[in-house]
Amino acid sequence: MEGRMRARLLYHGALVILLGLLAGFPYACVVTGQMAGEERAWRMAHMEGLLNGMLALIAAGVWDALVLSARQRRWLALSLIVAAWGNVIASILGASFGVRGLSLAGPPMNAVVYLLFIAAIVGVLIGAVLLVRGGAQAIRGADA
Repeated sequence: MEGRMRARLLYHGALVILLGLLAGFPYACVVTGQMAGEERAWRMAHMEGLLNGMLALIAAGVWDALVLSARQRRWLALSLIVAAWGNVIASILGASFGVRGLSLAGPPMNAVVYLLFIAAIVGVLIGAVLLVRGGAQAIRGADA
């Protein structure tokens, strides 16, 4: 099961990077004036895909070095997958619909973007804590 979770983390990380790369096309169109839109929003959509996908790939890459239980590994993979997809989808929706998702107020799409960002924040915090914990336990084990 652990190998499967690692493979899922790697797979979803690669998909999120691909989506981030694809978000670079509308970003380029906005920058060059070929398309209307907010440059900041499309730059964010582009970067969210790249950075969140890379975090997932990095976690998959250090998977074997982490000292975590099977349950903690499952939480690590799922939390980073939720964070990656939540951030990239929220950013693309925000750029596409001209909303920022900074609060639950406003048009319905703003609320959707807000809730996706909240899910992503929770996911990345859980994932980061588990990465730190797994690394710290690996250090303790190496010193023993």
